[in-house]
Amino acid sequence: MAKKQFKTESKKLLDMMVNSIYTNKEIFLRELISNASDAIDKSYFASLTDGTSNKSRNDYEIRLTPDKETRTLKITDNGCGMTKDELDNNLGVIAKSGSFDFKNNPENKDKEEIDIIGQFGVGFYSAFMVSDKITVESRAHGADEAYVWESEGADGYTISPCEKAEEGTVITLYIKADTEDEKYSEFLEEYKLRMLIKKYSDYIRYPIRMLTENEQLKEGSKDEYEKVTEDETLNSMIPLWKKPDSEVTEEEYANFYKEKYYDYEAPLKTIRQKAEGGVSFEAMLFIPSHAPFDYYSKNFEKGLQLYSSGVMIMEKCKDLLPDYFSFVHGLVDSSDLSLNISREMLQQDRQLKAIAKSVEKKIAAELKKMLDSDREGYEKFYTAFGTQLKWGLYSDYGMHKSVLQDLLMFKSSKEKKLVTLHEYVSNMTEEQKKIYFATGDSIEKISLLPQVESVISRGYEVLYLTEDVDEFALQILHTYEDKEFLNVCKENLDISTDEEKEALKKENEASKEMLDFIKESIGESLHSVRFSSTLGNHPATLSSEGEISVTMEKTLNRMPGAEENQIKAELVLELNLNHPISEKLKSLYSEDKDKLAKYSKIIYSNARLISGLSLNDPSELASLVCELMVE
Repeated sequence: MAKKQFKTESKKLLDMMVNSIYTNKEIFLRELISNASDAIDKSYFASLTDGTSNKSRNDYEIRLTPDKETRTLKITDNGCGMTKDELDNNLGVIAKSGSFDFKNNPENKDKEEIDIIGQFGVGFYSAFMVSDKITVESRAHGADEAYVWESEGADGYTISPCEKAEEGTVITLYIKADTEDEKYSEFLEEYKLRMLIKKYSDYIRYPIRMLTENEQLKEGSKDEYEKVTEDETLNSMIPLWKKPDSEVTEEEYANFYKEKYYDYEAPLKTIRQKAEGGVSFEAMLFIPSHAPFDYYSKNFEKGLQLYSSGVMIMEKCKDLLPDYFSFVHGLVDSSDLSLNISREMLQQDRQLKAIAKSVEKKIAAELKKMLDSDREGYEKFYTAFGTQLKWGLYSDYGMHKSVLQDLLMFKSSKEKKLVTLHEYVSNMTEEQKKIYFATGDSIEKISLLPQVESVISRGYEVLYLTEDVDEFALQILHTYEDKEFLNVCKENLDISTDEEKEALKKENEASKEMLDFIKESIGESLHSVRFSSTLGNHPATLSSEGEISVTMEKTLNRMPGAEENQIKAELVLELNLNHPISEKLKSLYSEDKDKLAKYSKIIYSNARLISGLSLNDPSELASLVCELMVE
């Protein structure tokens, strides 16, 4: 029989499909299973419309038959089958999809019973990645004859009559020989086929069956086992997310989550979402109760599983989640997605973007609901993933602050527990104009800062920021409910009375020469030295001017590559005008400038230590202290 050539296509195109479009060889089984499911759907549709078939939905099945001796794998379905012309048209023309034509036939529109998966007509050819030869035996519904399509690749194909009693299709793959790089034999192993069905086709609506060998205890024996062959259904068929929420127990959700996402704990929260309209989809999302071990490493991959009509088409679709919600596990299932030439390379089209936007809003709304109704649960979540929310706010320059700002929490000086920004603002006094915060390595260290003690003593609440990202995030946020954020360790802390401000201004002007002398004596890159009236009982402290705070300096200089280009905050040494040390310094300026210079260095070093900064020359401080002790 003369071999036919593939219409409109060439060996180069088929090679491209096999070697470029599909990068994962195991995809072939998913594609053939999906095609078989489509064929059954068409047969079932025919039984509903023309009455020529007496099959019920329960009569349909897909069957796998691996044979190691002949190195063949058969995929059999009892669906609609194909005529000779359909074999020629559908398999003889690459990128010709009978399913696509069927779905877009006006007569078949809006049929809820039918859910065609195949869309583009190239999935079948992925089987050539693992096969030297493929035969397709098929008998169409109502036909008297059966035909076999046979091909060894791009050289062409033949179609000839064959014997087949039942309607449906049998695809036989002649599996390639193993090479050093590829072990094609694994596609004949029960465990591999079982794994691929579970991974990609678990929710195909028809049973996928295979004869499997299992060991069981021999009847009448206590320790003797025998091998038995069982006809096993490999797929679960009904997706959990297709069941009404009221029919699914918390235990079922937890078991699904732990099995699919390899967690030992149940999720903190399960989110169900169903959307219809411009784009229809269902989502089942999980908020983990803890961060995975690699969450904050470069090895972590975000993304939701993406399904089309129950068939997994992408293990991790990263475009469905923004980075700040990357901790979310789960899946999205939609039959409306536009697929390009391969299900592995999903188009970034408007439908996918619409789904992502809807999912983002749903996650944010559910987290806010948890914050309002389950404070303990939310605080557990925030302890695990709050850092990610703050990085999300900072990393995109506040573009999504409307989504994130009401989800943020910080420890508070008033209650020593986590509070939201809204709660902080609600507790502000009428005269308080700004949201005060302070930064440091720990709450204990922050609470000892002179400025913090001073602000608290005047009845104001202070937010304690202990993570590197905190201050950067608030700087991007800038305001909340029209209230500006203010680092209490910045030079523009304004909590003094008008009388205090006036007295301080006069004192700084009168002592300008002495303050300049102290600055020069310290000999480091101090921006300025001045008196302050907001330090309580503390003799001195460091503050900063400009955008870079003391904490930001430490954080930026710890980053990789910062060794050669160290960031410097514009440091200000503040001396407590109401502390005895100020009178001592004034006295020394008149009587002993050398000793004043030594005192200045000691005071500056102490201020650096209180602020969490290192000393450039610790031995100098030790020598100065010892020298003054023996005078």
